[in-house]
Amino acid sequence: MRIPKGIEETDIALFKMVHIDWANDFFDFLMPHLRDPWTWVPVYAFLLYFMWTRYKMDGLYWCIIFIITFGICDVTSASILKPIFNRLRPCNDPELMDGIRQLVRCGIGKSFPSAHSSNHFGLSFFIIFTLGKKYKWVVPLALIWALLVVYAQVYVGVHFPLDILGGFFVGLISASFTALLFKKNVSLELNS
Repeated sequence: MRIPKGIEETDIALFKMVHIDWANDFFDFLMPHLRDPWTWVPVYAFLLYFMWTRYKMDGLYWCIIFIITFGICDVTSASILKPIFNRLRPCNDPELMDGIRQLVRCGIGKSFPSAHSSNHFGLSFFIIFTLGKKYKWVVPLALIWALLVVYAQVYVGVHFPLDILGGFFVGLISASFTALLFKKNVSLELNS
């Protein structure tokens, strides 16, 4: 599928603004770490441990649905949508390659939608939809977490802003479904 020319031109201009115009030494150091999944392992581990120890079987069920949310987001973005759209990453696009600052390995995968974006927004929205009423402070933290990761994806040159937006919608839709599944089947009301 082809992106309309006017939208693609705006997308490339926004990409260049983030990747080139706003570049600085501090972000060149920080952004590769923010997009690295290993950076966030302690957050995932804490969430899973907290939910399991605090809410026992309901917490274990939450952990399982949390992981399923990740799986749905990842498969939908990487295995279903990317082959359909077949969009090159900015760092693999022959028209842009000369201007790309190599901060991370580009990868051979396609660009739209961003799997990082769909995965992190999916997990963030699942957290918000299932825990947001009881723990109001998780809402801004979950959103900031996802936004940092996806901004880093554009900053390091592996995704366009439109890829991030596509991933946002994959994550939102997936998390809406899995949060509804969780709420229908859990005996403990976490949102009260």
